[in-house]
Amino acid sequence: MSLTARWLELAEIKDELAARDWFPGTSGNLAIRVSDDPLEFLVTASGRDKRKRTPDDFVHVDAGGRLIGEQTGKPSAETLLHVEVFNRTDATCSLHVHTVDNNVISELHAATGEVVFTGQEIIKALGFWDEDAVVRVPIIENHADIPTLAAAFAPHIHANAGAVLIRNHGITVWGETPAAAKRYLEAYEFLFSYTLKLRALGVHS
Repeated sequence: MSLTARWLELAEIKDELAARDWFPGTSGNLAIRVSDDPLEFLVTASGRDKRKRTPDDFVHVDAGGRLIGEQTGKPSAETLLHVEVFNRTDATCSLHVHTVDNNVISELHAATGEVVFTGQEIIKALGFWDEDAVVRVPIIENHADIPTLAAAFAPHIHANAGAVLIRNHGITVWGETPAAAKRYLEAYEFLFSYTLKLRALGVHS
């Protein structure tokens, strides 16, 4: 797929997630694989207002997250997280968003280092079809130094699809295709919202 086609594919995902208000204060970033040999990808340019679409929304980077050629923008601060995903898997899309729900969930379950879900129908959207399926999302600490954060994130990347919560920061979700990554992100955010609403009602799942 061409660079332009990939750009448009990522822009459409950005537009949809922005409409849900999942990028408060210019937070969050998205990435999509452009080529495998050499590995190159598009990633959100730093500081962009993701509610708007401009030609400068994404930058083209190499396997290490470095700009390719002359470009005006600079890669998002969390580009190294996407670098780890694309270098360790065959995933084609990686999405990182900061929402109130994923921040609260990460804080509530930080002591155990993971949040566990079972018994919810939406789990099927994650590819788990067994009636007693269990989904575990690891939680890592929010290191201000991005290389340190990336190093803590990397051991949790085991397959072409997955998710990691960063305590009081956000979630990074990746998938085999852009559509799959978006679907997984939607499912995880549903689970977070559902769990918090139960807690608000005094019910603990």
